[in-house]
Amino acid sequence: MTVPSTPFTAEVVSAITAHMNGDHPQETLAICRALGGVPEATAARMTGVDAAGGDYLATVDGAEAAVRIPWSQELTERGQVRREVVRMYRDACELLGIAPAGDEEPGGH
Repeated sequence: MTVPSTPFTAEVVSAITAHMNGDHPQETLAICRALGGVPEATAARMTGVDAAGGDYLATVDGAEAAVRIPWSQELTERGQVRREVVRMYRDACELLGIAPAGDEEPGGH
């Protein structure tokens, strides 16, 4: 398996994951449950991003499971990550039959 290339520096990846995990844990969980193939997950955190997708660790039955969710297109700029995460969250809410949380969207601020 090859490691996906990334246009994002380690600092950018750290900032994105810290923001998602600190400010949007429920949104991250919804994304993993609906789009990551772990509907029984009870917690999730983003661990990385690259041009092709996002990496997460989801808690399933008390154990952590690695989850990889591809973007809808290859990303080349940091701002595209926010748009993709917002799209994924909206898709996840629709699939789970839940209303998006408040007015705040993941990746915002």
